[in-house]
Amino acid sequence: MPGGLVLAATPLGDSRDASPRLREALATADVVAAEDTRRLRSLAAALGVTVHGRVVSHYDAVEVARMPRLLADVRAGRTVLVVTDAGMPAVSDPGYRLVAAAAAEGLPVTCLPGPSAVTTALVASGLPPDRWRFEGYLPRRAGELERVLSSPETVVAFESPRRLPASLSALAALAPDRPAAVCRELTKLHEEVARGSLSELARRFREEAKGEIVLVIVPAASDAAGGPDVAFAVDALRRLVQSGARPRAAASVVAALTGTRANDLYRGLTGRDPRE
Repeated sequence: MPGGLVLAATPLGDSRDASPRLREALATADVVAAEDTRRLRSLAAALGVTVHGRVVSHYDAVEVARMPRLLADVRAGRTVLVVTDAGMPAVSDPGYRLVAAAAAEGLPVTCLPGPSAVTTALVASGLPPDRWRFEGYLPRRAGELERVLSSPETVVAFESPRRLPASLSALAALAPDRPAAVCRELTKLHEEVARGSLSELARRFREEAKGEIVLVIVPAASDAAGGPDVAFAVDALRRLVQSGARPRAAASVVAALTGTRANDLYRGLTGRDPRE
């Protein structure tokens, strides 16, 4: 590999999701900056890769302290590979400050694409993926939660297992009927995607959950005028049908996710009464 700063996405849980380029990078990089060096060693062992380069820890508390040496390595023509415990570095994980500093100096920076909990949860949720925003970790204050719920785009956010019950309860108090999904342990043995209204999810997750959690919330447009936006739901149904789904079955799915009625959606799509 040529010298430079390389950010590489690592598997969320299943090592088989690792790309050939990640395997090559782990084996050939001069320096590997890892969020957790033990997890790096475990991943390398699972992939059958021997890491020959210098391995350094690179978690939040030491990221700034590690920057001078890592930038010096890049200036010297070495390849510095940055990996986190799962997914893409710098997305609510260490890496951003190092990339910003390297870019400011005009040093070469590239990415090895791969797994991302953000996009995986967005797609698996069944909620509209055409316009969305990433919130990072959910805010704690009610005022900030109101801002999140006012988003005209689908919201994707991380949450800790310990705080999930409280966050869902707070969100449900503000928008009880808003469709959402709790995506837990994505790609892992106990993967779960729980779909329903925020109030339903708050009742379901009353106790601390386990594993990595991503929350997906439907846009505020669904609550416009005090109720579900049928036009919004019909548009989602039309997209499904254009992708090959059967209209009646797809109408039932979209209705459950948006709080609308399947018959209304079918009628809005076809112009025919579903009983015909």
